[in-house]
Amino acid sequence: MKKLFVTGLLIFSALNVIGQAKNQIKFTAKIENRNSDTLVIKGRNNFKQVIPIDKNGVFAASFEAPKGFYMFSDGVESSNIYLKPDSEINLTMNAKEFDETIVYKGKGVNESNFLAQQALKDEKFQNEAFAKESAEFATLLETKKKTDLESLEKGDYDPEFKTGLKMSFESFNQYAAQEYERTSKARKMIGKASPQFDYENFKGGKTKLSDLKGKYIYIDLWATWCAPCRAEIPYLQKIEEKYHGKNIEFVSISIDKAKDNAKWKKFVTDKNLGGVQLFADKDWESEFVVNYGVTGIPRFILIDPKGNILNSDAERPSSPELQKQLDTLLN
Repeated sequence: MKKLFVTGLLIFSALNVIGQAKNQIKFTAKIENRNSDTLVIKGRNNFKQVIPIDKNGVFAASFEAPKGFYMFSDGVESSNIYLKPDSEINLTMNAKEFDETIVYKGKGVNESNFLAQQALKDEKFQNEAFAKESAEFATLLETKKKTDLESLEKGDYDPEFKTGLKMSFESFNQYAAQEYERTSKARKMIGKASPQFDYENFKGGKTKLSDLKGKYIYIDLWATWCAPCRAEIPYLQKIEEKYHGKNIEFVSISIDKAKDNAKWKKFVTDKNLGGVQLFADKDWESEFVVNYGVTGIPRFILIDPKGNILNSDAERPSSPELQKQLDTLLN
């Protein structure tokens, strides 16, 4: 399921770890279809706890950590967790349905279960409310804000957790409104002629969008410093391989700053990146980037052979939905 934004990032942008005293934490996890042989728990002040899987297929560790909000990751997937003094946390989930299957049992887990359920509510809201007209969207957002607060207040949760979540709710609501405006503009671009570009090509010279007319074009806006962008590269390479020889061009446009041009070239070489590799002329201020209203990367764009926009905010290479769409277009 495509996530437009992540509550966890909003929590981390708003909060610090609560308190400085370190508390003993016992943590175990049993994960079906895991993405990695290690779990990583990260928090503020460079906190990082790496938990390798044992011979029984269990992630287990005892460690010290200040009370507060953390994020754990299983490879490319991640979720929020709240650590309290003397917590004994037993996590189970199926990584193929990551958010949907997270369950915490044990001591001091109420807050973490609330976070897991809240992530599902947020994702459901994103997938349903963003398709509505503006007035209905505003009503749904206001209703969500009210029900979120009611759910938080009636629960038996740590007072500092409640304070932190209220801040996160405010951040979510503000960002949801901004994201709705962005996606609304993106939808209105569908069917219209794409903005143009004329950028430096890694292989030499410059390449215009019009040079590629007659083919479908899948554009990846990215940068070497962008971790989510780099995470999509292996999936993009598989997509490129699958549709090699088909009527489609895969174009990656770096919005690294001009001073990092050599870094971009080295990255393309070291990672053996395929497709058409281009370098935007003015990073975030490049006319092509501005005209598409890009405020975050990675961003993917799909253009038809006539140069018209099929999707100005297309699915990521890691999404099965992208392959379904390309199969329909190219087969």
